[in-house]
Amino acid sequence: MVPDDVRHVLGLPYYAEIARIAERGLMDSIFLADNLAIAGYRVTHLPQTQFDPISVLSALAAVTSHIGLIGTGSTTYAKPWDLARRFATLDHLSGGRAGWNIVTTVTPLAAAAFGEASHPDPAERYVWAHEFTDVVTHLWDAWEDDALVGDRERGVWADRSKVNDPHFHGQFHRVDGILPFPRSPQGRPVLVQAGQSSAGVGLAAKYAELVFSGPPSLEAAVKFRTTLHEQVVKAGRHPDQVLVLPALMVTLGSTEAEAQERARTLEELSSPEFRWQNALYTAGLDPDAFDPDLPLPEPTGSVPSSRAERLYAAARARPEASLREVAQHIEGGAGQTHFVGTPEQLADMIIEWQDAGAVDGFTVMGSTLPYELATFVDQVVPVLQKRGRFRTEYTGSTLREHLTG
Repeated sequence: MVPDDVRHVLGLPYYAEIARIAERGLMDSIFLADNLAIAGYRVTHLPQTQFDPISVLSALAAVTSHIGLIGTGSTTYAKPWDLARRFATLDHLSGGRAGWNIVTTVTPLAAAAFGEASHPDPAERYVWAHEFTDVVTHLWDAWEDDALVGDRERGVWADRSKVNDPHFHGQFHRVDGILPFPRSPQGRPVLVQAGQSSAGVGLAAKYAELVFSGPPSLEAAVKFRTTLHEQVVKAGRHPDQVLVLPALMVTLGSTEAEAQERARTLEELSSPEFRWQNALYTAGLDPDAFDPDLPLPEPTGSVPSSRAERLYAAARARPEASLREVAQHIEGGAGQTHFVGTPEQLADMIIEWQDAGAVDGFTVMGSTLPYELATFVDQVVPVLQKRGRFRTEYTGSTLREHLTG
């Protein structure tokens, strides 16, 4: 049932319902992306609900008991000490269910929002991100596991000899001072990464435990996971330490025809202006700087993202086509595969991709929420459980235990 007032998306009950449905479906986690700056076109076409992810996830920690809580945090527009504290706080408040999605931030619009004259180019952002992540992990590790004493009789809270100031003095960051509370339940929140460029894969290979991706096909998914695992080994880690969960948009129906009709209806509701503007924005380009009725011009400087590279490649393949026409053929503005079909067909696809070595799981995105999520939980999960491909209960209490259990 669709609420009469679309403004319900601005309230906690909306998020709480989604979280409870996902937890009822025994899913590993819920994930909140983030936009640090909003392009004007989105005000017209999309409900603007880019709340601070940590604030929302902290509220959801109180109304859920098992499901993981992953939020995005930018290495370009944040300070390491503050970010480390916020995610460790969430890990404490949730009993060990927090995850940090490491992003370098693609959109140049964020620069102005943070008072910067320009947005760093990709190479600089990723060098910065490596050191930033090092600082954060040093801060999380500063309290040893057994530093907390909690002896009321002796009046001793912690063993100071087991609390180690990181004294991090790097190329870009200088951080002294411990976090103001002991190590969180997981030790460190789970590290998540979603970069698709070579630099993004390098960052994921060094740090990530969970990687989001957006391959356009089964073959591309196998290649991406294989390449990532090769980089993981070069970074001195084991491939089993890194799980790959591609984004999967789903539109489901009781029959394939019903699902196709739902997808067509949603497509017809989308604005043609939104499509080309969103293709640019999600690639890290400013929609206001382009004429949609002309071909997409070649970049004059560095390309801001792997998604932008794909957009330019699509434009080169049709040099006479306008940007508007090219955008019409770009699927998955957020870089995901879109499945349209029945719950049984979706279960078949999930198993096929797993058996092919393409994925460890999927990041499920409903084309409408909470409807598609509820349908997935109530109709796809039971099929996967019956086939022995999905848990029947949570066997751990932390996000890391969900991912490795």
